[in-house]
Amino acid sequence: MNHIETVNPANQKKIAEYPLLDYTSAKIKVERSHKAFLEWRQQSLEDRSQLMKNVAELLLEKKNECARLITTEMGKPIKQAESEIEKCALVCNHYAKNAAEYLVERIIRTERKKSFVCYQPLGVIFAIMPWNYPFWQVFRFAAPNIMAGNTAILKHAPISCGAGEMIEDMFLQAGFPEGIFQNIVVNNEVAASVIGEPHIVGVTLTGSARAGRSVSETAGSHLKKVVMELGGSDPYLILEDADLDLAADCVVQSRLNNAGQVCIAAKRILVDKSCKEKFMEKIAQRMSEYKPMNPMLEECKMGPMARLDLRDTVHEQVQRSIQKGAKLIKGGTVPEGEGFFYPATLLDNICPGMPAFDEELFGPVIALTTIENEQQGIALANNSSFGLGASVFTRDIDKGEHIARNCLEAGACFVNSIVVSDPRLPFGGIKQSGYGRELSAEGMHEFVNIKTVVVDE
Repeated sequence: MNHIETVNPANQKKIAEYPLLDYTSAKIKVERSHKAFLEWRQQSLEDRSQLMKNVAELLLEKKNECARLITTEMGKPIKQAESEIEKCALVCNHYAKNAAEYLVERIIRTERKKSFVCYQPLGVIFAIMPWNYPFWQVFRFAAPNIMAGNTAILKHAPISCGAGEMIEDMFLQAGFPEGIFQNIVVNNEVAASVIGEPHIVGVTLTGSARAGRSVSETAGSHLKKVVMELGGSDPYLILEDADLDLAADCVVQSRLNNAGQVCIAAKRILVDKSCKEKFMEKIAQRMSEYKPMNPMLEECKMGPMARLDLRDTVHEQVQRSIQKGAKLIKGGTVPEGEGFFYPATLLDNICPGMPAFDEELFGPVIALTTIENEQQGIALANNSSFGLGASVFTRDIDKGEHIARNCLEAGACFVNSIVVSDPRLPFGGIKQSGYGRELSAEGMHEFVNIKTVVVDE
């Protein structure tokens, strides 16, 4: 096949076709990006900052247009899509404002006349990005790297080809020189060849663990640095003294947002036995507000899943969990009619050995596990190959902080809150959830030369 065809997941109608680039055409793009880098790295931070602010303004001006594209291509409810665009503008403005501070030289006192560390751009960064946040995932890598003086090439998910093209066009409209940000539509074979191009200095991937293994193997064979943000199976630990209304609000919002297609969603809910029944009632009540419907409607809280195979996979995982002893409380049936819809589903009696505990369920499924006490809850929370995010709910704030800081094995641990990404805070995982960090200063430092300079008399 020499093209990609995108389909609206709400009605299964064709949206557009995008021709695939061959290796020769992709290589020309890489060379253009490198040529642009040679000039871009000389631009002052003030100039870069103004252009990045222009992008932020453009995102807000075109918020409705961008959001409608997101909803059409991958099914996100329109209000959630609009919020995604607002967050993209936020990250652009954040790095426009803070890049100078993040990149300031650091003096280190030694016996030499002068010793310091400076941060310098490396070159062309190749990004392989997913469909679930088709604008946000791109901007959270692009804003810090371009502000640092690097240039960027994007291979977007096949179902988000339109988003990739629109983002490239926005950088150009904002005044960025050609080649600073480019979108390429290529298959996996050509993408692997792009990784090997000498001008590609780093690779960043957000995707599945399987994709991470493939990309890291290819990048490693070429000695290219990679940043990996992979899957998650985030535990939410609900202790016996938790505010159950707060916890239920957070669990449902986290898990059913974007039809459950979120890396840092609340995927394993570990609830103390003393409050389990009451908590489950509160969860079930709140779930009733999430009815699959046309995602273009303002009142829609849950649209379709992004692809048919994704829905089939989630349903199969639910069924296998039930076969192994899980109890279906709500949902769990594939609706008739057009579109890749799946109902908000509630499973109880989840334990290790079931797909709903061991695997990542990338869909609107809330999985409850009863715990005997805090110690068992922490042990079960950490009983996972993933380590992206985690949250603990308790009225004892000191205890909550202790558990988050010292006990939970994850890259981001929250107390009495939904796990979220924030431009001011580093974001990333451990274990099979990946390595490296995005956002904040740490994300900006991933693809720069952290250069030591020593001056003697």
